[in-house]
Amino acid sequence: MTGSDKEVHHFYAQVYYEDTDHSGVVYHANYLKYFERAREDIIGVNTLSKMWHEDGIGFAVYKLNVGYHDGAVFGEKLDIRTSWVKDGDYRIIFTHEAWKPAAAKPAVSCTLELVCLGPNKQLIPIPTLTFLN
Repeated sequence: MTGSDKEVHHFYAQVYYEDTDHSGVVYHANYLKYFERAREDIIGVNTLSKMWHEDGIGFAVYKLNVGYHDGAVFGEKLDIRTSWVKDGDYRIIFTHEAWKPAAAKPAVSCTLELVCLGPNKQLIPIPTLTFLN
């Protein structure tokens, strides 16, 4: 395994009214959007765009495990803490945690496995990316 399972990336996500359900708590699927934005911030929008438009390759979620521990509410700003490790040539494992302000534990935790797909949606090795060094 190579990568950064010790380095933690912080991405801040504002909880908007549209993110919540009828009870005022963040709708469960919206945490996946926050985690996606954090990964996009780590990899880089320009890098992802170039990969897609010039090379026809992109990433897909292969496996996902989420634990919901405490719901965030409208108006809170979440600290999305992410670490990652490259597991072989074909997979990157991301660990995400959504932290509420001044919390003692994460509100949501997630382990997500990402693979790279080529132009014909076939599995290809993860390309050389700076965040994996």
